[in-house]
Amino acid sequence: MIEFNLEVDASGLNCPLPLLRLKKALMDMSSGDVVKVIATDPAAHLDFGVYSDQTGHQIIQLIKESNKQIFYFKKK
Repeated sequence: MIEFNLEVDASGLNCPLPLLRLKKALMDMSSGDVVKVIATDPAAHLDFGVYSDQTGHQIIQLIKESNKQIFYFKKK
């Protein structure tokens, strides 16, 4: 189990809202902090992957379940 500083539940939201919630959460966090994001949008991994590549915030784990995806991001 990964330790995290903040959880963002974006369940039921479609893109781009999960990404916007992640961006807002990261603004208030320190470098090295970890945020857990729960998303039910099946395309969330696409937006989060591009965002990670563009910003340098690292996806340290992705857990795919039948009806949701759980992402752990580490702020750069």
